[in-house]
Amino acid sequence: MNYRHSYHAGNYADVLKHAVLAQIITYLKRKDPAFRVIDTHAGIGAYDLSSAEAQKTGEWREGVGRVMAAQLSPDLAAFLAPWLDTVKTLNPDGGIKNYPGSPQLTRLLLRKQDRLTAIELHPDDAKQLRRVFEGDFQVRVIELDGWLALGGHLPPKEKRGLVLIDPPFEADGEYDRLIDGLARATRRFPGGTYVLWHPIKADSPLASFDKKLIALNRPRTLSVRMLARANTNAPGLNGSGLVIINPPFTLEAELKAVLPELARLLAQGPGAGPDIRMLVGES
Repeated sequence: MNYRHSYHAGNYADVLKHAVLAQIITYLKRKDPAFRVIDTHAGIGAYDLSSAEAQKTGEWREGVGRVMAAQLSPDLAAFLAPWLDTVKTLNPDGGIKNYPGSPQLTRLLLRKQDRLTAIELHPDDAKQLRRVFEGDFQVRVIELDGWLALGGHLPPKEKRGLVLIDPPFEADGEYDRLIDGLARATRRFPGGTYVLWHPIKADSPLASFDKKLIALNRPRTLSVRMLARANTNAPGLNGSGLVIINPPFTLEAELKAVLPELARLLAQGPGAGPDIRMLVGES
């Protein structure tokens, strides 16, 4: 897929992923004990939407740009607030020039007792990531294959936490790697919350992916997908999905209430809409 995120930061897939990520972190903060967020494919951490890469595609205009310009219902505004507040914090003069990747978004939401481990394999990206968090004792940046972190970095010492798995889908077999990585990670840290991102394209193996997730039989496995247009043979990204293990108990109902409106707002053609299913319920 060659998904260099500098070209796609702030697009409609980011809106879904980052809004849900921010909601889960907000939920974790309801309890006093510290937690850790582990971001296995962290990228460069923060994005300049005035850069040549972002301007070349302009995808952010159809994502965060639409959301910022829209009149939202009270329910959708409340759901998006934790994420949108971080975007506004980074753009105090208005407009949208600076956009937080998942590491910077996470950091802006942490309390003083919480921690972030941001993992990135690409040397240049890891170097930029270190610059973003230079001198920040609450963030540890590691240059490492994120798939390896699902073994060696779990469970976190805090015994509470969220693991974000957001691979670039540049190589074949990423769906199977998600299944294998999830199986290993949940054996080591069964009480954690896991958020796995995946693209939706015409040739994405969604049906077999769902079967493998169900066969994994991890209690409370929630599938959240949002199409920006019908998933036909047209090239490119038609939508994106999240698999959430151990989601907050209120999240499924909240998503079912607000995602139809969000999908209409971000639609790029006929067939746009959400699909929210609990693949595996309580044990």
